[in-house]
Amino acid sequence: MSVHVVLFEPEIPHNTGNIIRLCVATGTELHIIEPVGFDLNRKNVGRYSSNHLEHAHWTVYSNFSEFSEKNKGEYFFLTRYGKHPPSDICFPDFHEDIYLIFGKESTGIPYALLSKKPDRLFRIPMTAEARSLNLSNSVAITIYEVMRQLGYPGLSFHEVQKGEDFLESFDL
Repeated sequence: MSVHVVLFEPEIPHNTGNIIRLCVATGTELHIIEPVGFDLNRKNVGRYSSNHLEHAHWTVYSNFSEFSEKNKGEYFFLTRYGKHPPSDICFPDFHEDIYLIFGKESTGIPYALLSKKPDRLFRIPMTAEARSLNLSNSVAITIYEVMRQLGYPGLSFHEVQKGEDFLESFDL
């Protein structure tokens, strides 16, 4: 079983770049459903992904139908209309790939898609004064909740680049 992030028609390159970096950090695959509100090239998303593009695993689809035909598993949709937080979903109970689907920044996921899976809608709890959170923040909150429940599969608990005992080498 793998965890996947799905962006439905993303509109802002720096959100997508941040999400690319997040997917690299969590070992998740990224799926992008067109149309996209910007060119998906190194210039537009590379800077925001902190040049993690070379390590990213992502696929672009022309529409949701193409995506769903090629990707079988458990679909979960983030929407303000969801009635449960992601922490209420017991992700370890699922044995197929998990797809976390996030809508475009301006309008979210189309109602026609949401109405087909009312039991798979979730929301991030927030005050009544806030309508939504930034897309890349929402993806981060959700993916780390899923990873927490799954025991952080494949993720390191210590500093890899400089070494686990890097701070101990300093005489403070």
